[in-house]
Amino acid sequence: MSFALYITHPQVRIDPTVPVPLWGLSDLGRARAEQAARCGWARQLGRVISSDETKAIETAAILAAAANVATMIVPDTRENDRSATGFLSPPEFEKAADLFFAHPNDSFRGWERAIDAQARIVSALERILSDHDPDVPIAFVGHGGVGTLLKCYLAAKPISRDGDQPAGGGNLFCFDLANRAISCDWTPIESWQGVRP
Repeated sequence: MSFALYITHPQVRIDPTVPVPLWGLSDLGRARAEQAARCGWARQLGRVISSDETKAIETAAILAAAANVATMIVPDTRENDRSATGFLSPPEFEKAADLFFAHPNDSFRGWERAIDAQARIVSALERILSDHDPDVPIAFVGHGGVGTLLKCYLAAKPISRDGDQPAGGGNLFCFDLANRAISCDWTPIESWQGVRP
């Protein structure tokens, strides 16, 4: 049965001296991605799309290897641009993320606005799916921020952090390729059982 997944990278190795897009997976994050790759759904994937950030590329590569397909890197599926502030400590980041979602038309200290990041991820998804075979399962591997914005769009709900993934990353939601309807809410990647026939 065909399906589409939006997958967020799991835990990363935080290094304030390295630009956030270049952060890679931590040992825990890599172990979780490898555990997910052993699930039946991972072997069913016919296409794996990744943002151009290191943590997403590493996650996508693990899943693509399980499916024996190549990873397609699509830069405009990256996370919302937060380079204006650089690294923020976890408590500062959580406060900033709250403001990002609560005021989607405004920029938090130079960040890409939520409405712009949403338009970008939706446009990328629609462009990729426009010539995608709907019988082939596909995974988009990316990030919590734009993933939540995409989920809000697919659910026809206003931008809100209420739809955000659980802490830690490494979650997925599933949606139908025919009508874009979400069929499963955020679920840990290593726990998802796949689409029921």
